[in-house]
Amino acid sequence: MIAQLIRTPFTELTGVRHPVVQTGMGWVSGPRLVSGTANAGGLGILASATMTLGELERAIVEVKGRTDQPFGVNLRADAGDAADRCDLLIRHGVKVASFALAPTRDLIARLKDHGVVVMPSVGAARHAEKVAAWGADAVMVQGGEGGGHTGPVPTTLLLPTVLDAVDIPVVAAGGFFDGRGLAAALSYGAAGVGMGTRFLLTQDSAVPQAVKDLYLQQDLTGTVVTAKVDGMPHRMLRTPFVEELEESGTVRRLGPTLRRTLEFKRASAMSWREVAQDGRAMRRSQGRTLAQMMLAANTPVMLRAGLVEGDTGAGVLASGQVVGVIDDLPTCEELVERIITRADAELRRSRAYLL
Repeated sequence: MIAQLIRTPFTELTGVRHPVVQTGMGWVSGPRLVSGTANAGGLGILASATMTLGELERAIVEVKGRTDQPFGVNLRADAGDAADRCDLLIRHGVKVASFALAPTRDLIARLKDHGVVVMPSVGAARHAEKVAAWGADAVMVQGGEGGGHTGPVPTTLLLPTVLDAVDIPVVAAGGFFDGRGLAAALSYGAAGVGMGTRFLLTQDSAVPQAVKDLYLQQDLTGTVVTAKVDGMPHRMLRTPFVEELEESGTVRRLGPTLRRTLEFKRASAMSWREVAQDGRAMRRSQGRTLAQMMLAANTPVMLRAGLVEGDTGAGVLASGQVVGVIDDLPTCEELVERIITRADAELRRSRAYLL
């Protein structure tokens, strides 16, 4: 276990040894990966959007049984039971609450009053300004290189605009995979980096080996951003299934979309009323059309097919562009150690240029 070599406002805020975050990836960021990251000194984040409330509590308890280090939980701010999930974090002493969308001012205050660090993810400087004004402790900003739902602006341009906009710790995500990236982010002024695909491709990740092998075969052109899965821009591996989705029309996708909506309802144990409430919340917070809300039900089911069941013929595989430069499967401890060691070396080397 490597000692702390780099101290930043983020490590001070969260109590982790290293400024490295394993992001909350649906069906991927489970107890094993989160505790592996935490024990390596980084911040592991449970992905709760694909869990029921009961499943989330069991996952939190399991992580606490595997590690005594700080960890976080990623929440959907527009979920109908978001307040109940926040109460769960408070009750179990979870250190960090991260959000894919901006939580309300009241929700931020409620978490902070109980010592929970609040870190929303943002895609623009104005979003960072808003949540900072509401009391958020930190923000994570993901550039267009990142996997999953993403925007069009690359990290190298998005990050400085956010850093200029707020004075709270900023974690940079999108395109990071090694110590050079961490050193670069710190040089920009960020307080840490978030990595998704890099942690997916570790021995601690529960993703099936055959799926990991498929990821490792990709080059820098191996991903595509499409709105055909759930109506929003989503970066994923360029598989034959995704290529077929890209070429299909709305009518052709309607039948499978309805079937997956029913499957999602069964898997989530939600009532039709709860599904409708979630849909209305999504429409208010994200401005989605009715068709986009129907497509949104595809995402959990299709990601599970690929990332849990290993069925690349019927599932999608979210991925950042960094998949094209990753060629191994280290443990979380090995990964974090080499990231920190390389970042420390690069930062020390760069001082040689100073007069």
